[in-house]
Amino acid sequence: MLNTIAIRKENIELTEKRSPLSPKHVSELILKRGLKVILEPWGNRHLKEEQYVASGVKVSDDLTEANVIFGVKETPIDDLPQGQATVFFSHTIKGQSYNMPLLQAVLDKNVTLMDYEKVTDESGRRLIFFGPYAGLAGAINSIWLLGQRLKWEGTDNPFQIMKQANKYGSLDEAKAALKQVGEKIKESGLPNTGKPWVIAISGNGTVSKGAQEIVDILPVKEVTPPEFRALQKAQSFNLNTLYKVVIDCDNFVKPVNENDTFDWQDYFTNPEKYEADFEGYIPDLTVLINGIFWDTQYPKLVTKQNIKDLFEADKQPNLRIIADITCDVEGSIECNLKSTASDNPTYVFDAFKQTITDGIEGNGPVILAVDKLPSELPGEATQFFGDALMPFVPDLANVDFTVPFEKLEMPVPFKRAMIAHQGKLTPDFEYLKKYL
Repeated sequence: MLNTIAIRKENIELTEKRSPLSPKHVSELILKRGLKVILEPWGNRHLKEEQYVASGVKVSDDLTEANVIFGVKETPIDDLPQGQATVFFSHTIKGQSYNMPLLQAVLDKNVTLMDYEKVTDESGRRLIFFGPYAGLAGAINSIWLLGQRLKWEGTDNPFQIMKQANKYGSLDEAKAALKQVGEKIKESGLPNTGKPWVIAISGNGTVSKGAQEIVDILPVKEVTPPEFRALQKAQSFNLNTLYKVVIDCDNFVKPVNENDTFDWQDYFTNPEKYEADFEGYIPDLTVLINGIFWDTQYPKLVTKQNIKDLFEADKQPNLRIIADITCDVEGSIECNLKSTASDNPTYVFDAFKQTITDGIEGNGPVILAVDKLPSELPGEATQFFGDALMPFVPDLANVDFTVPFEKLEMPVPFKRAMIAHQGKLTPDFEYLKKYL
């Protein structure tokens, strides 16, 4: 039914507590835009059902009345709405094998699927995302894990008062705890491990900026990658200083041809002409927070061999934590062997056996590989995401999805994001046939 939308439950993963729209957004859609909003009941939401009810929603398990159904994460195959339009992060656009059955079911059930990841402007810039909150939660968890790992090693440290991001009632509460850590560092300094204290953040996009916002609460000294390399060469680190270094593409890859120079556009257009130049940083990093976009044509930053070499050279290397926020399994961080959930967020990559063990104990770095990190800050993340989504919702509520793809009149960014319609892949996504 036109002028009607639905918000579905997030039941693909029980630790998922986000929603695509908050009660505040819903209230505006109902009162100011005249939409009808159906809320599928689900007790796991951070924002409670009664808050939505107070905003004017209809609570129902039956979503067939909705013109378009909004979710966050993948809709389970059994819950896909026959012949309806839906929007969620499908994790299919790279031909991800684990979600090809989902994509096939979308086609079989004549679902119109739009993916937030492909909602872009004319230049390809994403318009709707949780990016900063992945970085914020990932950095909070990195500092929490550093404290726990050091404590397991027998090193009392100022970081051990931190908790996992989802154990705080709000982002502000987590930031207050970080300020306490900072005060402890200022008062008592850092433990003397004989190694430098360095938090490195790869990339400089929204994920990286979220992570930097957290790290900058601590008393850090920021250095550029060239300055960091100079400190390494001279081994002139101050062991009572917490360093921060942001390493972007121009400093973590290099041209294969040593006579060439790095060029941003050339790297993204011709990545095969470049190779990783990250190995040299690794021995002096304490924490690596990885926030880069990665696809199979790009070089890997940290390989399994890099980790093996590190632990062969030093019984207790400096590198304790790798937070792979972008969470590409065996991608830019090759020793990320599986994605995790917030209730069991980490494992240790054994440098020699090349295997993993859940937890923080073992002979290798602790890997944080939660692929739903914004859900650990669900209230703020929902509000941020909904703010970006809101301008499109009224128009989407009134799209006639019964017409063929070429005749659809709808917001252009969402038409770009339409993977499937009426049982077929849309023209821009026909390449996915080879993965089905």
